Amino acid sequence: MMPLTIAAAQSISIAGDLAANIAWHQRFMQVAAEQSVQLLVFPELSLTGYERGLAVELAIAPEDALLQPLRDFAQEIGVTTVVGMPIRLSENSPVLMGALILGTDGSLGVYSKQHLHPGEEVAFAPGFGGSTLTIGGDTVALAVCADFSHASHAAAAAQQGADLYAAGVLITENGYAPDTALLQGYSVTHSMTVLMANHGGATGGWESAGRSAIWASDGSLIAAAPGTGSLLVVAQRNADGWAGHVVAVAEA
Repeated sequence: MMPLTIAAAQSISIAGDLAANIAWHQRFMQVAAEQSVQLLVFPELSLTGYERGLAVELAIAPEDALLQPLRDFAQEIGVTTVVGMPIRLSENSPVLMGALILGTDGSLGVYSKQHLHPGEEVAFAPGFGGSTLTIGGDTVALAVCADFSHASHAAAAAQQGADLYAAGVLITENGYAPDTALLQGYSVTHSMTVLMANHGGATGGWESAGRSAIWASDGSLIAAAPGTGSLLVVAQRNADGWAGHVVAVAEA
């Protein structure tokens, strides 16, 4: 297999402050580039925080100029980056929970959360998923939080030939054990590497558990954040297999 370096960005979002969150995303992206990361995945709704009450106000078209600095930076540093944002696919369409793929060639991919968590329907409509993406020789399927609670979602990813299942999430302490058991189980069942990027702190009135993690296709843990905080969880694959480490991310 080709060498591969992936990372989960365990970022902390400032509620509704897009300018500050974009700057913070760029800092994570810079640190990821320094670690030779090829694919960087942020948590669910990372650019706004998990703020259901602000979603309608903040939702944008994926191609909105607001995201151009992040798109340009992903291209400049050569890191494919997946960010979370409330989106509308057209002016009058419902708000979706988006995961936007900022390509190193300037491209933009759109994934929208298919399976809503109870309570999210007050602000969001179910989305449509999205295509897999290719990183080097690997095929990547995305998920946004409650998507992975449906076994059919991970199974569909495997059927599409995914080598990596990457989920941006918000998971609290109470949900952490059962949710990570599911994700680890998918790695074994479907022989996929599984990445989980969780929020690094409180958001939308929820206390995130942090502890973002990456599992190899045999279920073994490659790397995990020890708790909450602004951290980058990195996994590197070479001819000898996987190795992982965690990097603290501080303001520049």
